[in-house]
Amino acid sequence: MRTILIVGAGVAGPTLAYWLARAGFQPTVVERAQGQRSSGNPVDVRGPALPVAERMGIVPALREAATTVTAMRLIDARGRRGRRLPMPAGRSAAGTEEIEVPRADLATILYEAARDHAEFRFDETVTGFAQDPDGVDVTFERSAPRRFDLVVGADGLHSTVRRLAFGPEEQFVRHLGVYVATTPLGEPVDHPDEALMYNTPGRLISVHPSRDHALLAFIFRGAAIPGFDHRDGALHKRVLLQAYANDRNWLVPEYLERVRSAEDLYFDSVGKVVLPSWTTGRITLLGDAAASVSLFGDGSSMAMAGARTLADALSETATPTAAGGRSSSDPGTALKRYETEHRRRTGPKGRNARLSAALVVPSTRPGIALRNAAARLAIRGGKQAARQPA
Repeated sequence: MRTILIVGAGVAGPTLAYWLARAGFQPTVVERAQGQRSSGNPVDVRGPALPVAERMGIVPALREAATTVTAMRLIDARGRRGRRLPMPAGRSAAGTEEIEVPRADLATILYEAARDHAEFRFDETVTGFAQDPDGVDVTFERSAPRRFDLVVGADGLHSTVRRLAFGPEEQFVRHLGVYVATTPLGEPVDHPDEALMYNTPGRLISVHPSRDHALLAFIFRGAAIPGFDHRDGALHKRVLLQAYANDRNWLVPEYLERVRSAEDLYFDSVGKVVLPSWTTGRITLLGDAAASVSLFGDGSSMAMAGARTLADALSETATPTAAGGRSSSDPGTALKRYETEHRRRTGPKGRNARLSAALVVPSTRPGIALRNAAARLAIRGGKQAARQPA
């Protein structure tokens, strides 16, 4: 086994391509988008993803791209700024080390690390598979068909690979009652070290600064939309504008006007992927395609850790060839090893998904007050933990 097709060039795909190439495989990455995306919410690189980043040598680049936020500020309906809640630099509220970076920057850094070691094809996607015990014949939207020894779907919550190889999305994706939208604010902020958060029951708006821009985010509760199309930008704007239409407080009307004119709006439902197995034959899933708890599950960190686990499993069960590559008649053992190990990480994230949703977007005013009090306690505890000697 040498040739591996990876579908998706977000976080999981380039990470996997990097490690597969180092192990002697020949990875090809295809991505539907025409290039790296410029939008997306800030994400944390932490836990099992940090050693992966360190071994890839990208930690300096991550720190260079890291957000400038060191505190959170709650905003009331009149726009009054509440108490500043300091966040220990480089650490979460629980005192664990992390690097917060815009997701688009993380994906770009990972791509730059892998681009010279793997074949990348943008503006391309798969349209079908035909597999046998020895490999997978793949058809593409634009390119000629090709045969690969293994196919990895790293193409996110709405995975095309999963739909083609496992079945319709509605069989595996559970809507968690929340939607999220982000768009660049388009102007500098007064306090680039503070994230602003405005809450009403079931609705949240945040302004999150980065090094050279700020991100405007909307997170709100809502029922599942029948036939929801994650690529229908007009629908996304209608749903978002309707959700906040009755709120005339703070800067909400101004921010909604920005949504109306936005050309770079990310919008999606928050979903949980539930699959009995991540593999069918020589097709397997990685990252959000396999075990997403979008927004609430450390998805980017889990994707990086899972990519390294999959690459290691494939490498350890393959035999070196005289040409310097890798050979394996059947990747089944490696894929089982990968899934068993990585499910230990993703399982607890999925079980806590609804609780996380309730904490981020409380449905009542007492719930908001309780969440804010808990945040203050957690941050205070994190600061104390950070002061303790190692």
